Amino acid sequence: MFSPASRYGIAGATLALWALTACGTSSGGGDNPTTAPTTTQAAAKDKGPQCIGEAPADGVHVLRGGGFRLPGGGGVQYAAATADGTSRTATLRDGAGYGAGQQQWTVKPGSRLTVSGHAYTVRQVCSYRVVLEPKDAKDKAALAAAPESMEFAGGTADNALCFTTNRAVLAAASKSFPAKGQPLSLLDNGSVKQLPTGPSLTVSYVDTAAGTAGLGANCAGVPVAIYKDVSVGDTVEFSGVLFEVSGLTEQAVRLTRTSE
Repeated sequence: MFSPASRYGIAGATLALWALTACGTSSGGGDNPTTAPTTTQAAAKDKGPQCIGEAPADGVHVLRGGGFRLPGGGGVQYAAATADGTSRTATLRDGAGYGAGQQQWTVKPGSRLTVSGHAYTVRQVCSYRVVLEPKDAKDKAALAAAPESMEFAGGTADNALCFTTNRAVLAAASKSFPAKGQPLSLLDNGSVKQLPTGPSLTVSYVDTAAGTAGLGANCAGVPVAIYKDVSVGDTVEFSGVLFEVSGLTEQAVRLTRTSE
């Protein structure tokens, strides 16, 4: 563990963190945004491969360390990852936010799980996300439904903006980022980059000696991504957009957009 003196720019207040083969059921929707302190492995130690499986166009993206609210009041989190250089698995946990005693599943592409009575198939496992496909057409339609408004209001009112596969919402979020190949700098001083569709991005720490940083995103009161110990070259995703970590300084983390 790094000593406090080795981490630069840690905010004095709690930072907002964003906020997308087993069978079981969910214990709830996960309104509690509290996160477990040791649920993810350091990205710098990940042996790859980066991704296994293919992501469908309308798949549910559950981001590393974060949670996703699902139709029917349930939720799921990408709690931990394992890769040995040839294969990759993920640990998923029920509920959109961390809580004691939650059920967990170790999954790979093709694994099936049931959350609050709703069935999903794991289609892709990556170092930075897991992609799920709902089995029921009604769940697919609910996830793709257009929100009543494209303006975020705060809290659970933003569920339709934060936990969605709706293409208009994802396109609006995408437009708020720099174009492909262009950089995005996130400041390490407790500042928040707020997207117009609700998600907020933060840097939790930068350790220039170790060459690592912590990034997070929060949406509708749920940490939807917590990327711990990322380093230059690592891939992260926010609101359906992929970035490569391209620079770390004491003041900021620089990301370069790699997807359209």
